Amino acid sequence: MREDKLAPDDKTAIYPSLRGKRVIVSGGASGIGEGIVEGFVRQGAAVAFVDVQEESSKALVDRLSDAPIKPIYQQCDITDCTDYGAKIAHFVDQLGGCDALINNAANDDRHKVLDVTPEYWDERMSVNLKHQFFAAKAVVPAMRQAGGGSIVNLGSISWHLGLEDLSIYQTAKAAIEGLTRSLARELGRDNIRVNTIVPGNVKTPRQMKWYTPEGEAEIVAAQCLDGRIQPADIAAMAMFLVSDDARFCTSHNYWVDAGWR
Repeated sequence: MREDKLAPDDKTAIYPSLRGKRVIVSGGASGIGEGIVEGFVRQGAAVAFVDVQEESSKALVDRLSDAPIKPIYQQCDITDCTDYGAKIAHFVDQLGGCDALINNAANDDRHKVLDVTPEYWDERMSVNLKHQFFAAKAVVPAMRQAGGGSIVNLGSISWHLGLEDLSIYQTAKAAIEGLTRSLARELGRDNIRVNTIVPGNVKTPRQMKWYTPEGEAEIVAAQCLDGRIQPADIAAMAMFLVSDDARFCTSHNYWVDAGWR
């Protein structure tokens, strides 16, 4: 896979079952989220996404305007769960339902333990954990009406590695794996599948601000495979998990980390 690709090319899988699927994505304007939006759009899915980045979001919608179904976007701060729930309800109306939710939005700003305040804790949990639960809650009625659905939560390799300066982020990301198993058990009889993708270190513009070329080389050296993971690699796993090919995949973690752990 070419390292400059955000989404699958003509050599990657096509899932007929994704055509026309109604997919909602959080944090879809850039990085992994952008790759996920593009991946589903190129499969012929009807994609709606939220993000706080208005300019980047509009640019992505324009770039994908030649797709079979053009994506739609709403600006939203996912930490305001009331507003986010209203946005999801609006998407459900626009799309005529919801078959898949991709809980991607997160923020991995670095922080020191002694600098964390109760207010910072609450804000970080809202950015990285709380919205995933309430977004899932918001789409359940539409998925039940559709006869099932797929919820994909984005976790992180970071807490498995115990990286520095990420204690609150890693706490939230660890909790996502527990959230996934709980939701999968509670919603499974409605034919709603819930899984976690655990990305390794993905090469995005945001991540590149943390790493020097030497730091990148250390990451690759710690992996079993050479090369840098791209947003398209995460999108490929998300598309599989939403597709009918994954109809009996639920309650588990799916790693895309090049063996970095």
